[in-house]
Amino acid sequence: MSAHRRLVAQTSTAVDTQALAESLTAVVRAGDLLVLAGEMGAGKTAFAQGFARGLGIPGRVTSPTFTIVAEHTGGRLAMHHLDVYRLEHLREVADLGLAEMLDEEAVMLVEWGDAVLPALPDQYLEVRISFGEGDDDRILELRPSGGSWPARERLLGEVIGPWRAEDDEEGERC
Repeated sequence: MSAHRRLVAQTSTAVDTQALAESLTAVVRAGDLLVLAGEMGAGKTAFAQGFARGLGIPGRVTSPTFTIVAEHTGGRLAMHHLDVYRLEHLREVADLGLAEMLDEEAVMLVEWGDAVLPALPDQYLEVRISFGEGDDDRILELRPSGGSWPARERLLGEVIGPWRAEDDEEGERC
C-alpha cells in the first residue's frame, strides 16, 4: 500500500470504536507497532481499550499520560501502551527503549505517535482518529506502512468491514 492509500471506517459511539479496535487484533503479530493519532478526546484511549480486550488482556486500560508507558499482560500478546504527548524531544522517545519493547512478545500502541514518527521504526499501522459530524461520530483512517503490513492489507479491510465508510473510495480499498 502506498503512503497515500488508506482504509476509512466510521464509528458512532465509543463502544463502536472499541469494537473496531478489538477486531484489528485478528491481524496483529508480536512486534507490531500501531501509531494512534488524533486530536485530544478523539478516541485514542477508547481504541486502546478495545484493542486490549481483543488481545484478551484483563483489567482496566487508561491512557498512560503521566507514566508514559503502561505494560498490559495476560492476553494472547502483551500490549505496551505509550502516550508520548508530554515528551518534548525526540531523544526522549529513544530513551524509552522502544526497540527492546518491540522485540518482546508484544504489540505496541503509541498515542500521539505521529508527533514522534522520526523516532519510531518505519513499519507500523497508523490509525488516525478524527471527529465526525455527530458528537460521538468518529472517522478512523488506517494507513499501513512498511514491513509485513502491505501483505495484510486485504485482511485489514475485511476485519473493519462492518465499519467501512461510504466515502472509502474503491481505489483506497485494500
